[in-house]
Amino acid sequence: MDNNNLIVAGALVLAFLLYRSLSQRKAPASLVQAKLAAGALVLDVRTPGEFSSGSYPKARNIPLDSLASRLGDLPKDRAIVVYCASGARSAQAAKLLKKAGFAEVVNAGGLDSMPR
Repeated sequence: MDNNNLIVAGALVLAFLLYRSLSQRKAPASLVQAKLAAGALVLDVRTPGEFSSGSYPKARNIPLDSLASRLGDLPKDRAIVVYCASGARSAQAAKLLKKAGFAEVVNAGGLDSMPR
């Protein structure tokens, strides 16, 4: 294999690993529904503007960019269902919450993935 092929192969592997680490898969709808039925806190990590244009009933809005500084506002003894617009920010939020010691965190994906 020449150097160009090695560079391309390395870049593809790096891109795959980066994508995989940033895109935590969203939970199955049945799990999201079960957590909601059990009283999970619903956390919307979109911007306040996005939140004001429509949100899931009883959702709490803490934008992703301020979540790290507001972890103390969230209960660690309650399940948390996180969503955003497409699932990318909620995946990042779920990862951050889990690293901070929140045991029951479910990434629901985008608002359109939330049960109705």
